[in-house]
Amino acid sequence: MSIKFSEIEIGDSLPHWSRRTSFAEWNRYAAVNDEFVPFHMDDEAGRRAGNEQGAFGMGNLRYAYIVNALHTWIGDEARIHEVACQYRAINQKDDVLTVTGTVTDKKIEEGEQRVYLDINVVTDDDQSTCPGHAVVALA
Repeated sequence: MSIKFSEIEIGDSLPHWSRRTSFAEWNRYAAVNDEFVPFHMDDEAGRRAGNEQGAFGMGNLRYAYIVNALHTWIGDEARIHEVACQYRAINQKDDVLTVTGTVTDKKIEEGEQRVYLDINVVTDDDQSTCPGHAVVALA
């Protein structure tokens, strides 16, 4: 999918982008990033870390979901200029995580067509887990 700067309006939302997460997804992410941290892999370790439901998802995986959602939206011709987020809540096994985003501004800067967004990753019960912002530069 590719978008045009002229078609974007302040208040527009990112297209729907969701993933269910559990041990299978966490293990794949850990294998690629060498992040085999016990409280992401083992329920008892998760409980010892303070999460009574057991193992819990990686914050950096949610960051990766934001990047994937942005790339899906802007297409191959554009680029992500900036992403920042804060990890505010745990995501549990089998949560459906959805990347949300709202266009807050758009302008030409340093010769680039830049779009500014408030972003987040929310659980299936609409709990905010990872609020932040992003800037994309369109071709």
